[in-house]
Amino acid sequence: MNTREKPAWFVTGTDTGTGKTLVSCALLLALSGKKIRAVGMKPVAAGLDADGRNDDAKQLIAASSVDAPYPLVNPYPLRAAIAPHIAAAEEGATIELPPIVAAFGRLRAMADAVIVEGVGGFRVPLNAECDTSDLAVALDLPVILVVGLRLGCINHALLSQQAIAACGLPLAGWVANRIDPAMLRPEENLAALRERIAAPLLGVVPCGATPQRVAPYLQLPAWERPPPV
Repeated sequence: MNTREKPAWFVTGTDTGTGKTLVSCALLLALSGKKIRAVGMKPVAAGLDADGRNDDAKQLIAASSVDAPYPLVNPYPLRAAIAPHIAAAEEGATIELPPIVAAFGRLRAMADAVIVEGVGGFRVPLNAECDTSDLAVALDLPVILVVGLRLGCINHALLSQQAIAACGLPLAGWVANRIDPAMLRPEENLAALRERIAAPLLGVVPCGATPQRVAPYLQLPAWERPPPV
């Protein structure tokens, strides 16, 4: 199989803290459950543990069924847990897309499927010229949107949907994550999102769920290879 024909998706969120890592890990486990060798990637990660690695990236590695070197999974590990372009500047570094694209290509050659987790929302700056939407375009992947169910999520989800469409990328599906147990009228908000997001709802994640709990109930999006750019 040509590497471009192998399934891969770019996971983004309506904001930071919406559960991208949880959903990405659940997708990896769901793929593995179907005997699909899958690997996760966190191209840019802000905030490192004492061992100099990012916790989100380590969770993706643990959920992957392909053993990949950490530098391929996380080409840009940044020490401070702040906006990535600011963290990189403080370290005297510049986040560039070609090394990420090259690392993704190597991961895709190693596995049957790749789950790429973005950083923050869909338009987080990476350097002075580009943001995470440019990264998704450079990788040429369908997008999975994680919607954190909390006050304001409808506006954030619809703006994210518009931004994804404006980039010419398909929205392969979305996941609703109940991140705020005190949210008022969650079902009404979920219904409004269903009516307005033009993509399949892949699943609803309950509060406090683990990837292992979510994986069996998460629908995998259909894979349609993006057209050549």
